[in-house]
Amino acid sequence: MTTTLTAPPAASQNHPEQAQRKKWAVAEVQALFELPFLDLLFRAQQVHRAHFDANEIQRSTLLSIKTGGCSEDCGYCSQSARYDTGLERERLMPIDEVLEHARAAKAKGASRFCMGAAWRGPREKDMEPVLEMVREVKKLGLQTCVTLGMLRDGQAEQLADAGLDYYNHNIDTAPEFYGQVITTHTMQDRLNTLDKVRDAGINVCCGGIIGMGEGRSSRAGLIAQLANMEPPPDSVPINNLVAIPGTPMAESEQLDPFEFVRTIAAARITMPASYVRLSAGREQMSDELQALCFMAGANSMFYGDRLLTTSNPEADRDENLLARLGLKAV
Repeated sequence: MTTTLTAPPAASQNHPEQAQRKKWAVAEVQALFELPFLDLLFRAQQVHRAHFDANEIQRSTLLSIKTGGCSEDCGYCSQSARYDTGLERERLMPIDEVLEHARAAKAKGASRFCMGAAWRGPREKDMEPVLEMVREVKKLGLQTCVTLGMLRDGQAEQLADAGLDYYNHNIDTAPEFYGQVITTHTMQDRLNTLDKVRDAGINVCCGGIIGMGEGRSSRAGLIAQLANMEPPPDSVPINNLVAIPGTPMAESEQLDPFEFVRTIAAARITMPASYVRLSAGREQMSDELQALCFMAGANSMFYGDRLLTTSNPEADRDENLLARLGLKAV
């Protein structure tokens, strides 16, 4: 008796994310959101395991090196000079203090050190101290990342020459919702900075914030915008809005936790080779919710007591959670 082996269907017939495809329609991403929850997680987990060790979590620490006084009107941000949030404007942090934080982050197990400054974009006089920070942090054996706002011509090349590994510049939300979040610049302004970063050979870290009052179609639009970048971001932070008193979004309705997990899963499926990071809002998440996010394909997290201006779960809590889940920090 002869048995005929039949080749499995092409990947694109079963899982579009496994095929070579360059564009995701928003409707396709929204269809992912609308799958039964367990089917979506199963699909995301399959994609995740095809590209990563499913039991490894990359850890980054974020430090605000220049806090407050930003001229932009981002509706979620405590650092805007336009809102009364009780945050004092501070000068650029001295390099010795930055390095003290970086050493502490490395000692606690972080592999990447991210430095954020509340600027529309850096002036030329701001660049040299930041470049020195990048050079010195790299000497500690950490990957380096900065988020400085919108870059002028030549600044990305300066950062690349200093050895910068990643530049973070989030697009925040879907194109059609952008004007309800920010009016002092456009999404295209942000995309232009990302082009400069890529052209300089720096890895792109780019994600967004959900829970700002957008609908599911806008969450799908955010993911599609990110996934359709050429190439997609190397690192994709997904932030759950921290509603800060004094900002226009202080009274935003809290997002359904399962919707947050769906967003993580959609990011994993559409950007299979990217690191998907749990970012702002993690302090408000239960251990069980974070575990669902890891199952949905999140494999990076901000690690440490604070983000730029908001609190973050303490390192001891994170280490305990990873140990309970059998996850290895890298």
